[in-house]
Amino acid sequence: MEGLQRAQQLVDSYTAVVTAELPPGAELFDAHVHLGHDIDGMVGELEELLATQRQFGITGSFMFCLDEPDRHPGFRAANDRTLAFARRSEGALIPFVRLDLAESPEHEAVRCLDLGARGIKLHPRAQAFLFDDARLAPVFELALERRVPILVHGGRGLPPIAESLSALVERYAGVTLIVAHAGIADMAALAGAFGGVAGVFFDSSVWSPLDLLDLYRQVSPEQVVYASDYPYGRQPGSLLLALRTAKLAGLGDAQLRAVLGESARRIAAGEPPLPLSGSVGGDTLTLPLTFARIHQYLSMATPLLWLRQPDAVGALGLAVNATLERNGRRDETEQIRELLERGRELWRAMPELEDERDRVSAARTAIRLVQIADILAVTTPA
Repeated sequence: MEGLQRAQQLVDSYTAVVTAELPPGAELFDAHVHLGHDIDGMVGELEELLATQRQFGITGSFMFCLDEPDRHPGFRAANDRTLAFARRSEGALIPFVRLDLAESPEHEAVRCLDLGARGIKLHPRAQAFLFDDARLAPVFELALERRVPILVHGGRGLPPIAESLSALVERYAGVTLIVAHAGIADMAALAGAFGGVAGVFFDSSVWSPLDLLDLYRQVSPEQVVYASDYPYGRQPGSLLLALRTAKLAGLGDAQLRAVLGESARRIAAGEPPLPLSGSVGGDTLTLPLTFARIHQYLSMATPLLWLRQPDAVGALGLAVNATLERNGRRDETEQIRELLERGRELWRAMPELEDERDRVSAARTAIRLVQIADILAVTTPA
């Protein structure tokens, strides 16, 4: 499909933008990627992930399975695939064992750690538990004993989690914890509990630039680790989001290097965390009204795009119209308009595509275009 090819070329053109904005000497490490097949239809493929890592110079990743169709019993088959993927990656992927608290979690964790896993993944929303669950005690105890990190889902679909999670960290003092998705499920309370606590980290895998800007003003940059959430998050949008928000918040090059790779690499190596430099950024964001309107309409469009709703084209149209305002920032608005018009073109063409794989590819490419456009809109200073 010609329109899809043009759209993908536009997405790829931002690779050079990302590369140019990296600080000198930065090592890139992705603290949150998945491989496998999720029950929601998302697929993470080994060769695609490794090719992306090579393209962007990402030297390593924490990798675990998705919520797999054969996840019972206890993610055993999926964890075996994770270990096999890690072996095939020749060190590029660091395997984490995923656990279901209802199905012998301690036994599965020990089995996989003995086979080479180097971390533990817990997903309270997908596996339906809360952090006050007594079955977590042996898991945290094991992580502390084996000196491996625990990465927990901290994104959408959860009740407040800070109180119970901080009780676990206090009880198992010294455990290394990574709260995924910037802890947006309970950010204020999580940042209040863990800001300044060495060994507790937040990963950057979010959609909205506003979430990372808010996180930086509440925790030290050394507590934030770059993460894409592949295959849900893709390049170059994922790195562009991390870079533009960090710079807008006021991170220096050393702090940005910590976010992009140094802190996560120290976790992987079992080294002590970096000294904490304190939070950065202000509690307000000033945007030209044009860019604020664009962001508003893209926030409307995004869930419609993910759900593949026809009304998404209407919200995209509002954002495109906002780029036509005379506001003295024509270079930026033209960039955003090109991204959105390509995305809208794809969305309109989707019903005509006969192959479901083509429709999925078109939808996800449109989403990537919209994400890049939103990053540009939110991180364009007044």
